[in-house]
Amino acid sequence: MPMNYWGEIKDPVHGYVYITAREKEIIDSFPLQRLHRLRQLAGAEYVYPGANHTRFEHSIGVMYLAGKVVKNPNVAQKISEDEAEMVRIAALLHDVGHGPFSHVFEHILTQELDKTHEDITRWIVASSELKDTLNKIGFDSKNVGELAVGVLHKPAKAFLDQIISSAVDVDKLDFVVRDTHHTGAEYGYVDIFRLIHALDVLGENLAVDLGALSALESLIIARIESFKSIYFHRVGRAAQIMLAMAMEKANEELGLTSFKTPEEYLNMDDYTVWTRLKNCNASRGIIENLERRRMLKCAYERTFYEKDAMISNIFSKEVYRKQIQIDIAKKANVEVEAVIIDVPTVPSVPYHHSVLLEPMEIPTFHVTQEGDKIPQRLSEVSKIFEVLKGFINILRVYADEKNRERVSIAAKKILGDIPTSAKISY
Repeated sequence: MPMNYWGEIKDPVHGYVYITAREKEIIDSFPLQRLHRLRQLAGAEYVYPGANHTRFEHSIGVMYLAGKVVKNPNVAQKISEDEAEMVRIAALLHDVGHGPFSHVFEHILTQELDKTHEDITRWIVASSELKDTLNKIGFDSKNVGELAVGVLHKPAKAFLDQIISSAVDVDKLDFVVRDTHHTGAEYGYVDIFRLIHALDVLGENLAVDLGALSALESLIIARIESFKSIYFHRVGRAAQIMLAMAMEKANEELGLTSFKTPEEYLNMDDYTVWTRLKNCNASRGIIENLERRRMLKCAYERTFYEKDAMISNIFSKEVYRKQIQIDIAKKANVEVEAVIIDVPTVPSVPYHHSVLLEPMEIPTFHVTQEGDKIPQRLSEVSKIFEVLKGFINILRVYADEKNRERVSIAAKKILGDIPTSAKISY
Protein backbone atom coordinates (compact mmCIF):
# COMPACT_ATOMS: atom_id res chain seq x y z
CA MET A 1 0.00 0.00 0.00
CA PRO A 2 1.57 3.36 -0.98
CA MET A 3 2.30 5.91 1.74
CA ASN A 4 -0.62 8.32 2.06
CA TYR A 5 0.91 11.41 3.63
CA TRP A 6 -1.45 13.55 5.68
CA GLY A 7 0.74 16.45 6.81
CA GLU A 8 3.66 17.37 9.01
CA ILE A 9 4.63 18.05 12.62
CA LYS A 10 7.35 20.58 13.45
CA ASP A 11 9.84 18.99 15.82
CA PRO A 12 12.49 21.13 17.59
CA VAL A 13 15.18 18.49 17.06
CA HIS A 14 14.48 16.93 13.65
CA GLY A 15 12.56 19.70 11.91
CA TYR A 16 9.47 18.75 9.87
CA VAL A 17 8.24 15.21 10.47
CA TYR A 18 5.87 14.04 7.74
CA ILE A 19 3.10 11.70 8.85
CA THR A 20 0.64 9.50 6.99
CA ALA A 21 -3.14 9.46 7.40
CA ARG A 22 -2.82 6.11 9.22
CA GLU A 23 -0.21 7.52 11.61
CA LYS A 24 -2.42 10.53 12.31
CA GLU A 25 -5.18 8.22 13.54
CA ILE A 26 -2.75 6.67 16.01
CA ILE A 27 -1.36 10.06 17.07
CA ASP A 28 -4.86 11.37 17.77
CA SER A 29 -5.71 8.44 20.06
CA PHE A 30 -5.91 8.94 23.82
CA PRO A 31 -2.93 6.66 24.67
CA LEU A 32 -0.68 8.80 22.42
CA GLN A 33 -2.12 12.15 23.48
CA ARG A 34 -1.60 11.14 27.12
CA LEU A 35 2.16 11.22 26.44
CA HIS A 36 1.88 15.04 26.35
CA ARG A 37 1.40 14.71 30.12
CA LEU A 38 4.41 12.49 30.81
CA ARG A 39 7.76 14.23 31.03
CA GLN A 40 10.69 12.49 29.42
CA LEU A 41 13.09 13.20 32.28
CA ALA A 42 11.06 13.55 35.48
CA GLY A 43 13.29 15.17 38.11
CA ALA A 44 15.82 16.63 35.67
CA GLU A 45 13.98 19.97 35.67
CA TYR A 46 15.36 20.60 39.18
CA VAL A 47 18.81 20.78 37.57
CA TYR A 48 18.07 21.82 33.98
CA PRO A 49 15.03 24.15 33.79
CA GLY A 50 14.54 23.41 30.09
CA ALA A 51 14.14 19.67 30.64
CA ASN A 52 10.35 19.70 30.43
CA HIS A 53 10.06 17.84 27.14
CA THR A 54 7.60 14.98 26.98
CA ARG A 55 7.30 11.37 25.94
CA PHE A 56 5.04 12.56 23.12
CA GLU A 57 7.68 14.51 21.22
CA HIS A 58 10.22 11.76 21.86
CA SER A 59 7.80 9.22 20.37
CA ILE A 60 7.33 11.39 17.27
CA GLY A 61 11.12 11.59 16.97
CA VAL A 62 11.59 7.84 17.32
CA MET A 63 8.97 7.27 14.59
CA TYR A 64 10.78 9.75 12.36
CA LEU A 65 14.14 8.02 12.82
CA ALA A 66 12.57 4.59 12.30
CA GLY A 67 11.28 5.94 9.00
CA LYS A 68 14.82 6.97 8.07
CA VAL A 69 16.14 3.48 8.87
CA VAL A 70 13.55 1.69 6.74
CA LYS A 71 14.42 4.01 3.84
CA ASN A 72 18.09 3.04 4.10
CA PRO A 73 18.55 1.02 0.86
CA ASN A 74 20.24 -1.83 2.74
CA VAL A 75 17.12 -2.25 4.87
CA ALA A 76 14.46 -1.14 2.39
CA GLN A 77 15.22 -3.96 -0.04
CA LYS A 78 14.48 -6.53 2.65
CA ILE A 79 11.03 -5.33 3.76
CA SER A 80 7.66 -4.50 2.23
CA GLU A 81 6.00 -1.08 2.37
CA ASP A 82 3.53 -2.37 4.95
CA GLU A 83 6.39 -3.66 7.11
CA ALA A 84 8.10 -0.28 6.81
CA GLU A 85 4.93 1.48 7.96
CA MET A 86 4.50 -1.04 10.78
CA VAL A 87 8.02 -0.26 12.02
CA ARG A 88 7.20 3.47 12.08
CA ILE A 89 3.93 2.87 13.96
CA ALA A 90 5.58 0.49 16.43
CA ALA A 91 8.27 3.11 17.05
CA LEU A 92 5.56 5.71 17.62
CA LEU A 93 3.93 3.44 20.21
CA HIS A 94 7.08 2.22 21.97
CA ASP A 95 6.50 4.35 25.11
CA VAL A 96 2.71 4.20 25.60
CA GLY A 97 3.19 1.89 28.60
CA HIS A 98 5.12 4.41 30.68
CA GLY A 99 3.56 5.40 33.97
CA PRO A 100 3.55 8.77 35.75
CA PHE A 101 7.04 10.31 35.95
CA SER A 102 8.21 7.68 33.43
CA HIS A 103 10.89 5.36 34.87
CA VAL A 104 10.16 6.46 38.43
CA PHE A 105 6.75 4.74 38.40
CA GLU A 106 8.42 1.50 37.42
CA HIS A 107 9.61 1.01 40.97
CA ILE A 108 6.12 0.20 42.29
CA LEU A 109 5.11 -1.45 39.01
CA THR A 110 7.95 -3.92 39.43
CA GLN A 111 7.60 -4.21 43.19
CA GLU A 112 3.84 -4.78 43.32
CA LEU A 113 3.05 -6.40 39.97
CA ASP A 114 6.42 -7.70 38.74
CA LYS A 115 5.88 -5.85 35.47
CA THR A 116 7.82 -3.28 33.45
CA HIS A 117 6.59 -0.48 31.21
CA GLU A 118 7.35 -2.75 28.24
CA ASP A 119 4.83 -5.28 29.56
CA ILE A 120 2.28 -2.49 29.92
CA THR A 121 3.04 -1.20 26.42
CA ARG A 122 2.16 -4.57 24.88
CA TRP A 123 -1.02 -4.73 26.98
CA ILE A 124 -2.16 -1.24 26.01
CA VAL A 125 -1.45 -1.69 22.29
CA ALA A 126 -3.31 -5.01 22.21
CA SER A 127 -6.20 -4.18 24.59
CA SER A 128 -7.02 -0.45 24.56
CA GLU A 129 -8.70 1.65 21.87
CA LEU A 130 -5.44 1.26 19.93
CA LYS A 131 -6.44 -2.32 19.14
CA ASP A 132 -9.48 -1.22 17.13
CA THR A 133 -7.61 1.66 15.48
CA LEU A 134 -4.72 -0.57 14.40
CA ASN A 135 -7.00 -3.31 13.13
CA LYS A 136 -9.05 -0.75 11.20
CA ILE A 137 -5.98 0.61 9.40
CA GLY A 138 -4.75 -2.89 8.57
CA PHE A 139 -2.33 -3.91 11.32
CA ASP A 140 -2.43 -6.75 13.85
CA SER A 141 -2.35 -5.01 17.25
CA LYS A 142 -0.60 -7.93 18.97
CA ASN A 143 2.22 -7.90 16.41
CA VAL A 144 2.58 -4.11 16.63
CA GLY A 145 2.75 -4.30 20.43
CA GLU A 146 5.47 -6.94 20.28
CA LEU A 147 7.47 -4.97 17.70
CA ALA A 148 7.09 -1.80 19.81
CA VAL A 149 9.17 -3.43 22.56
CA GLY A 150 11.45 -5.40 20.23
CA VAL A 151 10.07 -8.92 20.71
CA LEU A 152 8.20 -9.61 17.47
CA HIS A 153 10.78 -12.27 16.51
CA LYS A 154 9.62 -12.47 12.90
CA PRO A 155 11.39 -15.41 11.20
CA ALA A 156 14.53 -14.32 9.31
CA LYS A 157 13.84 -10.66 10.22
CA ALA A 158 15.42 -10.07 13.62
CA PHE A 159 16.51 -6.65 12.34
CA LEU A 160 12.90 -5.41 12.60
CA ASP A 161 13.07 -5.72 16.39
CA GLN A 162 16.60 -4.32 16.44
CA ILE A 163 15.54 -1.08 14.74
CA ILE A 164 13.52 -0.30 17.87
CA SER A 165 15.42 -2.21 20.56
CA SER A 166 19.16 -2.89 20.28
CA ALA A 167 22.56 -1.41 21.13
CA VAL A 168 22.12 1.27 18.44
CA ASP A 169 18.36 1.70 18.07
CA VAL A 170 16.18 4.64 17.08
CA ASP A 171 15.00 5.11 20.68
CA LYS A 172 18.58 5.76 21.87
CA LEU A 173 19.45 7.83 18.81
CA ASP A 174 16.52 10.14 19.50
CA PHE A 175 16.93 10.63 23.22
CA VAL A 176 20.68 11.16 23.09
CA VAL A 177 20.13 14.26 20.93
CA ARG A 178 16.74 15.30 22.35
CA ASP A 179 17.73 15.13 26.02
CA THR A 180 20.97 17.03 25.44
CA HIS A 181 19.06 19.62 23.38
CA HIS A 182 16.51 20.32 26.13
CA THR A 183 18.92 20.21 29.07
CA GLY A 184 21.68 22.13 27.31
CA ALA A 185 24.17 19.55 28.66
CA GLU A 186 25.57 18.76 25.23
CA TYR A 187 28.74 16.72 25.47
CA GLY A 188 29.91 16.45 21.89
CA TYR A 189 28.06 16.30 18.59
CA VAL A 190 26.57 12.96 17.59
CA ASP A 191 25.88 12.46 13.87
CA ILE A 192 22.93 10.10 14.26
CA PHE A 193 22.13 10.23 10.55
CA ARG A 194 25.62 9.03 9.69
CA LEU A 195 24.91 6.01 11.89
CA ILE A 196 21.53 5.42 10.26
CA HIS A 197 23.11 5.53 6.78
CA ALA A 198 25.83 3.12 7.98
CA LEU A 199 23.35 0.43 9.04
CA ASP A 200 23.16 -2.79 7.07
CA VAL A 201 21.58 -6.21 7.50
CA LEU A 202 24.03 -9.10 7.87
CA GLY A 203 22.15 -12.37 7.81
CA GLU A 204 19.06 -11.13 9.61
CA ASN A 205 20.76 -8.77 12.06
CA LEU A 206 21.49 -5.05 11.99
CA ALA A 207 25.16 -4.08 11.97
CA VAL A 208 27.08 -0.82 11.64
CA ASP A 209 29.61 -0.22 8.86
CA LEU A 210 32.94 0.65 10.49
CA GLY A 211 33.22 3.49 8.01
CA ALA A 212 31.05 5.30 10.58
CA LEU A 213 33.35 4.43 13.50
CA SER A 214 33.83 8.05 14.55
CA ALA A 215 30.06 8.60 14.76
CA LEU A 216 29.66 5.37 16.75
CA GLU A 217 32.39 6.37 19.21
CA SER A 218 30.78 9.81 19.58
CA LEU A 219 27.47 8.14 20.47
CA ILE A 220 29.10 5.96 23.13
CA ILE A 221 30.94 8.88 24.71
CA ALA A 222 27.86 11.14 24.62
CA ARG A 223 25.71 8.49 26.32
CA ILE A 224 28.20 7.90 29.12
CA GLU A 225 28.65 11.63 29.71
CA SER A 226 24.86 12.12 29.60
CA PHE A 227 24.44 9.31 32.10
CA LYS A 228 26.72 11.06 34.57
CA SER A 229 25.52 14.61 34.01
CA ILE A 230 21.80 14.17 33.19
CA TYR A 231 20.27 10.78 33.94
CA PHE A 232 22.21 10.16 37.15
CA HIS A 233 22.83 13.74 38.26
CA ARG A 234 22.79 13.77 42.06
CA VAL A 235 20.04 16.42 42.34
CA GLY A 236 17.81 15.06 39.58
CA ARG A 237 18.20 11.62 41.09
CA ALA A 238 17.24 13.00 44.54
CA ALA A 239 13.98 14.29 43.05
CA GLN A 240 13.29 10.90 41.47
CA ILE A 241 13.94 9.08 44.74
CA MET A 242 11.57 11.44 46.55
CA LEU A 243 8.85 10.83 43.95
CA ALA A 244 9.40 7.08 44.21
CA MET A 245 9.13 7.27 48.02
CA ALA A 246 5.95 9.34 47.77
CA MET A 247 4.29 6.83 45.45
CA GLU A 248 5.37 3.91 47.61
CA LYS A 249 3.96 5.52 50.77
CA ALA A 250 0.68 6.50 49.06
CA ASN A 251 0.09 3.33 47.04
CA GLU A 252 -2.05 1.57 49.62
CA GLU A 253 -4.40 4.55 49.91
CA LEU A 254 -4.36 5.62 46.25
CA GLY A 255 -4.23 2.18 44.61
CA LEU A 256 -1.69 3.24 42.00
CA THR A 257 -1.08 -0.40 41.05
CA SER A 258 -4.66 -1.66 41.42
CA PHE A 259 -5.67 -0.79 37.84
CA LYS A 260 -7.55 -3.55 36.03
CA THR A 261 -8.11 -2.04 32.57
CA PRO A 262 -5.89 -0.08 30.16
CA GLU A 263 -8.22 2.88 30.62
CA GLU A 264 -7.65 2.93 34.40
CA TYR A 265 -3.89 2.86 33.83
CA LEU A 266 -4.01 5.54 31.14
CA ASN A 267 -5.89 7.89 33.46
CA MET A 268 -2.69 8.25 35.48
CA ASP A 269 -0.20 10.85 34.27
CA ASP A 270 2.23 13.34 35.83
CA TYR A 271 -0.55 15.86 36.51
CA THR A 272 -3.20 13.56 38.01
CA VAL A 273 -0.81 11.56 40.18
CA TRP A 274 1.06 14.65 41.47
CA THR A 275 -2.30 16.09 42.59
CA ARG A 276 -3.33 12.82 44.24
CA LEU A 277 0.03 12.53 46.01
CA LYS A 278 -0.31 16.10 47.29
CA ASN A 279 -3.77 15.36 48.67
CA CYS A 280 -2.72 12.11 50.33
CA ASN A 281 -1.60 12.32 53.98
CA ALA A 282 1.08 9.66 53.53
CA SER A 283 2.87 11.49 50.69
CA ARG A 284 1.91 15.16 51.13
CA GLY A 285 5.08 16.08 53.04
CA ILE A 286 7.37 14.79 50.29
CA ILE A 287 5.45 16.64 47.55
CA GLU A 288 5.52 19.86 49.58
CA ASN A 289 9.28 19.48 49.97
CA LEU A 290 9.61 19.05 46.19
CA GLU A 291 7.44 22.13 45.62
CA ARG A 292 9.84 24.15 47.78
CA ARG A 293 12.95 22.41 46.45
CA ARG A 294 13.80 20.98 49.85
CA MET A 295 15.68 18.04 48.40
CA LEU A 296 17.38 15.00 49.80
CA LYS A 297 21.10 15.76 50.05
CA CYS A 298 23.95 13.64 48.78
CA ALA A 299 26.05 12.71 51.83
CA TYR A 300 28.50 10.38 50.08
CA GLU A 301 29.36 9.64 46.47
CA ARG A 302 31.82 7.36 44.77
CA THR A 303 32.32 6.29 41.16
CA PHE A 304 33.74 2.83 40.52
CA TYR A 305 35.50 1.82 37.31
CA GLU A 306 36.75 -1.52 38.56
CA LYS A 307 35.20 -4.77 39.71
CA ASP A 308 35.63 -6.44 43.08
CA ALA A 309 33.42 -8.57 45.28
CA MET A 310 32.25 -5.80 47.63
CA ILE A 311 31.39 -3.40 44.83
CA SER A 312 29.59 -6.12 42.87
CA ASN A 313 27.49 -6.99 45.93
CA ILE A 314 26.54 -3.36 46.57
CA PHE A 315 25.29 -2.91 43.04
CA SER A 316 23.57 -6.25 42.56
CA LYS A 317 22.24 -7.44 45.92
CA GLU A 318 19.53 -5.56 47.78
CA VAL A 319 20.20 -7.49 51.00
CA TYR A 320 23.81 -6.26 50.95
CA ARG A 321 22.72 -2.64 50.41
CA LYS A 322 20.19 -2.99 53.23
CA GLN A 323 22.89 -4.13 55.64
CA ILE A 324 25.11 -1.19 54.68
CA GLN A 325 22.12 1.13 55.15
CA ILE A 326 21.57 -0.29 58.66
CA ASP A 327 25.28 0.00 59.52
CA ILE A 328 25.48 3.64 58.36
CA ALA A 329 22.27 4.56 60.23
CA LYS A 330 23.54 2.93 63.42
CA LYS A 331 26.91 4.69 63.26
CA ALA A 332 25.21 8.02 62.43
CA ASN A 333 22.63 7.47 65.19
CA VAL A 334 19.67 8.09 62.86
CA GLU A 335 16.64 6.07 61.82
CA VAL A 336 17.35 3.46 59.13
CA GLU A 337 14.77 5.14 56.86
CA ALA A 338 16.79 8.36 57.04
CA VAL A 339 19.61 6.74 55.05
CA ILE A 340 19.09 6.04 51.34
CA ILE A 341 21.59 4.10 49.26
CA ASP A 342 21.30 4.75 45.54
CA VAL A 343 22.96 2.98 42.62
CA PRO A 344 21.93 2.93 38.92
CA THR A 345 20.79 -0.69 39.13
CA VAL A 346 18.64 -0.30 42.24
CA PRO A 347 15.02 -1.37 41.56
CA SER A 348 13.58 1.70 43.31
CA VAL A 349 14.17 3.94 40.29
CA PRO A 350 15.17 1.76 37.33
CA TYR A 351 17.38 3.40 34.76
CA HIS A 352 17.41 1.77 31.37
CA HIS A 353 19.98 4.28 30.18
CA SER A 354 22.56 2.55 32.38
CA VAL A 355 22.36 -0.63 30.32
CA LEU A 356 24.84 0.95 27.90
CA LEU A 357 27.42 1.01 30.67
CA GLU A 358 27.45 -2.77 31.00
CA PRO A 359 29.88 -4.86 28.94
CA MET A 360 28.42 -5.33 25.49
CA GLU A 361 29.33 -5.58 21.83
CA ILE A 362 27.82 -3.55 19.02
CA PRO A 363 27.62 -5.59 15.78
CA THR A 364 29.95 -4.00 13.22
CA PHE A 365 31.54 -4.97 9.89
CA HIS A 366 34.08 -3.72 7.40
CA VAL A 367 33.82 -3.86 3.62
CA THR A 368 36.69 -5.40 1.63
CA GLN A 369 37.96 -4.07 -1.69
CA GLU A 370 35.98 -6.84 -3.35
CA GLY A 371 32.80 -5.61 -1.65
CA ASP A 372 32.49 -8.41 0.90
CA LYS A 373 31.08 -7.46 4.29
CA ILE A 374 33.16 -9.01 7.07
CA PRO A 375 31.76 -8.98 10.66
CA GLN A 376 34.22 -7.58 13.20
CA ARG A 377 34.20 -7.04 16.97
CA LEU A 378 34.03 -3.33 17.74
CA SER A 379 36.43 -3.68 20.67
CA GLU A 380 39.09 -4.96 18.25
CA VAL A 381 39.08 -1.76 16.20
CA SER A 382 38.09 0.89 18.75
CA LYS A 383 40.29 1.53 21.76
CA ILE A 384 37.70 4.05 22.95
CA PHE A 385 35.01 1.38 22.97
CA GLU A 386 37.33 -1.17 24.56
CA VAL A 387 37.91 1.17 27.50
CA LEU A 388 34.38 2.53 27.84
CA LYS A 389 32.53 -0.77 27.53
CA GLY A 390 34.04 -1.70 30.88
CA PHE A 391 32.58 -1.29 34.32
CA ILE A 392 31.33 2.04 35.65
CA ASN A 393 28.91 2.55 38.49
CA ILE A 394 28.07 5.34 40.89
CA LEU A 395 27.27 4.75 44.55
CA ARG A 396 25.53 7.49 46.52
CA VAL A 397 24.20 7.80 50.05
CA TYR A 398 21.42 10.36 50.59
CA ALA A 399 20.00 11.92 53.74
CA ASP A 400 17.91 14.96 54.58
CA GLU A 401 19.57 18.28 55.38
CA LYS A 402 19.61 17.88 59.18
CA ASN A 403 21.21 14.40 59.05
CA ARG A 404 23.53 14.98 56.12
CA GLU A 405 26.77 15.62 58.02
CA ARG A 406 26.36 12.72 60.45
CA VAL A 407 25.45 10.32 57.64
CA SER A 408 28.39 11.57 55.57
CA ILE A 409 30.87 10.86 58.38
CA ALA A 410 29.35 7.44 59.03
CA ALA A 411 29.33 6.51 55.32
CA LYS A 412 33.01 7.44 54.95
CA LYS A 413 33.90 5.25 57.92
CA ILE A 414 32.01 2.27 56.52
CA LEU A 415 32.57 2.69 52.80
CA GLY A 416 35.93 4.46 52.91
CA ASP A 417 37.12 7.95 52.03
CA ILE A 418 36.53 9.00 48.44
CA PRO A 419 39.71 9.02 46.34
CA THR A 420 40.01 12.02 44.04
CA SER A 421 39.93 9.72 41.01
CA ALA A 422 36.47 8.50 42.00
CA LYS A 423 34.86 11.92 42.08
CA ILE A 424 32.90 13.09 39.08
CA SER A 425 32.18 16.62 37.99
CA TYR A 426 29.02 18.18 36.60
